Amino acid sequence: DIIKKNIEYEYLIQDNRGFDKSIVDEIVSLMVETVSIKRKDVSINGLKFPYEVVKGQLLKLDFGHIRYVLDCMKHNTTKIKNIKNYLLTALYNAPNTIDSYYRAEVNHDMNGGL
Repeated sequence: DIIKKNIEYEYLIQDNRGFDKSIVDEIVSLMVETVSIKRKDVSINGLKFPYEVVKGQLLKLDFGHIRYVLDCMKHNTTKIKNIKNYLLTALYNAPNTIDSYYRAEVNHDMNGGL
């Protein structure tokens, strides 16, 4: 319930940007699983991070972060071998990469897409 509230779940599933509810539900499920099962550390992009750090990062995510991860997934053309690890890494890194991503998008658009 905390995660759904943080990400404005009801609004997110109505925000029709080419994603259906099942994808959002997968993300919520992954987040809940990660923060609910206490362990010493969590693997993110092949590196081990303390469980409490990962939990704190995931609990900070909001609507914008989830929409950003969904947009990145929509534009990805690379074959993903382990979607669970890929999604967890994207979610964990979202607060640290969201501003640069959108800045790069604006710069690209401002220069005529060149």
